[in-house]
Amino acid sequence: MQYYLSKILYFFIEPSNVLVALVLIGLLMSFATKRGTFGRGLALTGVLGLLICGFSPAANWLILPLEERYPRPQTLSGFDGIIVLGGAVDTIVTGGRGDTALTLSAERLTIVARLAQQMPEAVIVHTGGQGMIVPNQATEAEGAGRLFSDFGIPPERILLEDASRNTWENATLTRRMLDPKPDQKWLLVTSAYHMPRSMGVFEKAGWTGLTAYPVDYRTSGASDAALPFYGVSKGLRRFDVAFREWLGLFVYWLSGRTTALFPGPEG
Repeated sequence: MQYYLSKILYFFIEPSNVLVALVLIGLLMSFATKRGTFGRGLALTGVLGLLICGFSPAANWLILPLEERYPRPQTLSGFDGIIVLGGAVDTIVTGGRGDTALTLSAERLTIVARLAQQMPEAVIVHTGGQGMIVPNQATEAEGAGRLFSDFGIPPERILLEDASRNTWENATLTRRMLDPKPDQKWLLVTSAYHMPRSMGVFEKAGWTGLTAYPVDYRTSGASDAALPFYGVSKGLRRFDVAFREWLGLFVYWLSGRTTALFPGPEG
């Protein structure tokens, strides 16, 4: 129930949805004789918010600290396995079309082709179910498994966890499946902006020997803090992604499902 409630509540607080709602509610109220001024103020606030979040570098200001938190390791050796978090498979299109359809986070999966070659002894673990309120025809693990096979990775190297719906379940269900030993080393692969929460959650769930391998960067670096967006939809999309991640960090910290409010490599 908590999972479904969080999905529904976030729909109503997602920044782009809130700003559009302000514009619409404000316009409706502006026709009222007594509250017209207040309504126009709401609509103007919504429009200004859409312009600022859509065109200014505000989204980059939010996402850059997340992406810069964990660097990639200098060397890759001695790892027992590579854990890839879900979020890269469009389960609705995958189920409808019968082939793996990828999201904007596709690099979470495509990087596996390179990592599997660099670490031929490591097992490849993908964790991700459907993550949707309304179940659909495919799981993320199903789509990932098909893609890994296309990469030429032998099936005996691939392990799929297909029931998790969020980061906490990624950590706990994968740990239950693998029963990792204290001396084992694991490479954790997910989007750079999602890495702080992922590392904090996995460590809170009892994982040890984890090394972060961030991918799917949305910025080119610190210089993006001064760059505007040239399409309002692009800025709003990134703002929503960054806002959701900061909110997730806060909620997971409040619920005791992460090691810190803003986990980092210093521990």
